[in-house]
Amino acid sequence: MFKLSKLTDYAVVVLVRLARTDGVQTSPGIAAATGIPEPTVAKVLKILTGSGLVSSQRGARGGYRLARPLAQVPVADVIAAIDGPIALTACVDNGACESHSLCPMHGRWDPVNDAIEAALSRITLADMDSAIPRAFRAPSAFAPLSDAPADRPAA
Repeated sequence: MFKLSKLTDYAVVVLVRLARTDGVQTSPGIAAATGIPEPTVAKVLKILTGSGLVSSQRGARGGYRLARPLAQVPVADVIAAIDGPIALTACVDNGACESHSLCPMHGRWDPVNDAIEAALSRITLADMDSAIPRAFRAPSAFAPLSDAPADRPAA
C-alpha cells in the first residue's frame, strides 16, 4: 500500500490551521486547536519553516504564519518537505537499487511516478480545505459559527 506518513498528514492539518488567522500562531496554540501533541506540532513547524512553507517570528509576540496562501501550496510540496521527493520505488529517477542492471522494470515506474507527482502538484491545500464539509471544519477565530441570522435558528 502506498501511504503518506502520519507526519505529512499532521503537516497538512497544521498548515490549514495556520490559514485560519492573519496573525502569528504559537506551537502550543496550534496543538490545542488541532489535538496534535505539542512536540509533534513543534517538529512539523520546524520542518515546514526549513522548507519555506511557513515563516517564523521570534520574540514575545512571536509564532508562525503561512509563507504563502493555501491556494499556492500544492500537496506535493508538503509531501516533499516532510517525506522527501515523491518516489514510488527505489529506482525512480535513477535512485539506488542493488539489482537495477538485471531488473526488467528499471525505469518503467518513472511515468507512473510522474503522473502521481503531477496530480499531487495540481491539488492545493485550498482545494483540500474547501473539500472538507462545513460541519467538520474547525471553527475559525474570526468566522461566525453559522450563516443563519441571529434571530433565526440554523436549519
